[in-house]
Amino acid sequence: MDTAPPTLPTTSTPAQDAKNRRKGATAAALASAVEWYDYFVFGIAAALVLGDLYFPAGSPSAGVLASFATFAVGFLARPFGGVIAGHLGDKRGRKPMLVLALTLMGVATTGIGLLPTYETIGMAAPVLLVTLRVMQGIAVGAQWGGAMLLATEYAPEGKRGIYGSFVQLGVPIGVVTANSVFLLAGAFTSESAFAAWGWRLPFLVGLLVLVLAWYIHKYVEETPEFRAAERALAEKEKEEKGQATEQGAGKGAGKGKGGDRARNSPLRTILRGHLGTVFLAGGSFAVNTATFYILITGVLDYTTRELDMNRGAVLTVSLCVSLTQLVLIPASAALSDRIGRIRIYGLGAAGIALWAVPMFLLIDTGSLLWLAVGTFVASCFLSIMYGPQAALFAELFTPEMRYTGASLGYQIAAVLGGGLAPFVMVLLLETTGTSMSVAAYIIGLAVIALGSIKVLADRARSR
Repeated sequence: MDTAPPTLPTTSTPAQDAKNRRKGATAAALASAVEWYDYFVFGIAAALVLGDLYFPAGSPSAGVLASFATFAVGFLARPFGGVIAGHLGDKRGRKPMLVLALTLMGVATTGIGLLPTYETIGMAAPVLLVTLRVMQGIAVGAQWGGAMLLATEYAPEGKRGIYGSFVQLGVPIGVVTANSVFLLAGAFTSESAFAAWGWRLPFLVGLLVLVLAWYIHKYVEETPEFRAAERALAEKEKEEKGQATEQGAGKGAGKGKGGDRARNSPLRTILRGHLGTVFLAGGSFAVNTATFYILITGVLDYTTRELDMNRGAVLTVSLCVSLTQLVLIPASAALSDRIGRIRIYGLGAAGIALWAVPMFLLIDTGSLLWLAVGTFVASCFLSIMYGPQAALFAELFTPEMRYTGASLGYQIAAVLGGGLAPFVMVLLLETTGTSMSVAAYIIGLAVIALGSIKVLADRARSR
């Protein structure tokens, strides 16, 4: 499925095109990696320390629920970031919105690392924590679309899938880096020192995001497809104004305004004519993001708090499993360039549904080996689905509304799946007392995904 219009030719030389393509893809991958690192350190900290430090009242489960609720708040903010950055990114360009998103994320993450605890400033601590988490959510909601389009809109013909996977690699790189930094912080500090200040160190690494934002602003050019769309819109408006002049000043003024509205309202275009596609995209991806966050945060809490497994050992398993995604994501994306996005994407969703129950049966053994096996197989299916997802979402929309449409679809999935998943997992475990309820939750989302994928496939065939 490759329905997006081809990149229009530019006046640059092939050598310049290749250089810009490499620079754009590298910048997109780095932006995704550092942005997701900043976002994931909060999830790990929420599972390990934030409940005691910022929500101390009540039982340990209540503290974890409160910290995971704060984790979910970031997801609720993500669509706002996607809408704002998408609207402006379709009007002003991909690059400026990506730079703004990186800057906001760097400031928010560093702020969390410096934030006093409940014991020091009372209720102001959780309020500020939630505020900074909302800033993180807005930033990551704005970032994904910009980084994804920076990669896919620079891609040569027939390679949009593999180029889009460079951005998707930011997720496992972010997980591996976040887990590694937390492991190092725990290894070089005592339990009391880690709870007091060691957990802050991973957040202070967020300062590096500001350096990357400056680099992209200074050295990376706007994507060729956006520049081509801008030229096409400018030519269309010029033609309409010329026709309006011939037909009369009064009639021409109305046409001119209509052209401006089409140019300046990608969000209105999406809401009026493509909202169904946005929801289908979101429905198709919610199971992936929900399962992913269950694995990296919910399982971390469940295994350490309920199954009494060693925190460092569980983090190490999560890190090793994430490393395998560095191979599987680009491999599945490259395969989608050959045999189609939908086919690979649907295979991953079906695998997640079939593996949900066996995965939790293995986790419940309390064995590190079976934990690794269960999460590794699940991670394989997530990677198969995640690899082609950036290219698939980009191809659902034309360039003039692509940032808005793709971002909205992705962030709707993040709210319905990822943001609520760790909270829902803890709530289900507390209510039912069995991990099979969490498996049923994953299967339900997988059924929605497979239904959405079928509709998208039918639409692609009809075109």
